[in-house]
Amino acid sequence: MPMPDLPPGPIKRRDFIRTTLGSSFAAAVLPVSAQARHTSSDGLLVGEVTVPVGGFQMPAYRAAPAGRRSAPVVLVVSEIFGVHEHIADIARRLAHAGYFAVAPELFARQGDPGSYGEIGKLVSEVVLKVPDAQVLGDLDATLAWAAQQGADAGHAAITGFCWGGRITWLYAAHSPSLRAAVAWYGRLVGAPTPLQPTNPIDVAPALQVPVLGLYGGQDGGIPQSSIAQMKAALAGGSPAARQSEFVVYPQAGHAFNADYRNSYVADAADDGWRRCLAWLRAHGAAPSAR
Repeated sequence: MPMPDLPPGPIKRRDFIRTTLGSSFAAAVLPVSAQARHTSSDGLLVGEVTVPVGGFQMPAYRAAPAGRRSAPVVLVVSEIFGVHEHIADIARRLAHAGYFAVAPELFARQGDPGSYGEIGKLVSEVVLKVPDAQVLGDLDATLAWAAQQGADAGHAAITGFCWGGRITWLYAAHSPSLRAAVAWYGRLVGAPTPLQPTNPIDVAPALQVPVLGLYGGQDGGIPQSSIAQMKAALAGGSPAARQSEFVVYPQAGHAFNADYRNSYVADAADDGWRRCLAWLRAHGAAPSAR
């Protein structure tokens, strides 16, 4: 389906104009594949909002069923590219499934990830400068903000992609307020740094909610050996850790859900999405029938 308000054909870097959060693609991912989805906002309340975190006003993209209170919250954590059109689309899909989805721009203090045309510079100048502690606090604030908007934060969940997949594991160990988590191809092991002192494998035994991990068997950056390590760490952990599961798609690589990129694998993405929604329902983050 073609996306409205965008030039016809593949979007190129020279055509890139940064507008409001979630309304365009990050410059580093252009040109965008023609297969990129655009989920309708019909029946939804969508758009950019601000979440207060101390004295900082953090931008976020919110999508929720229009006219409905008490929809369960799902925190959506982006890739390194920030809250661009793909992440907004994920939020709209969740909203159509009955959730109050909110994707905070967790890089906002360090820079605008959408404006970077080179991935290397984006990583070195923005991503690596974001402290994990800051991110976890921002997600706490986002959950509290959603509750103030009338959403159901007592049946909350989190899902994240790539960089956000790693954060999903960390937040599942950090927050007692969640019911479930779904991590899409997030890094599991790695060398600690002062700003990122722990990795998912370090917190695996302490998970407070069960996590579904969705991974690609051909992902060169996340070897199957690291998944085996993570499974072993989970097996000796908390009840939530022991309930956690992995699904590995043998023919998929990294970012197989990113329909705007050549890495997209439709069968794996569709199956992962079905499993994601089923996992949320199974673990107490289901929308009510109202």
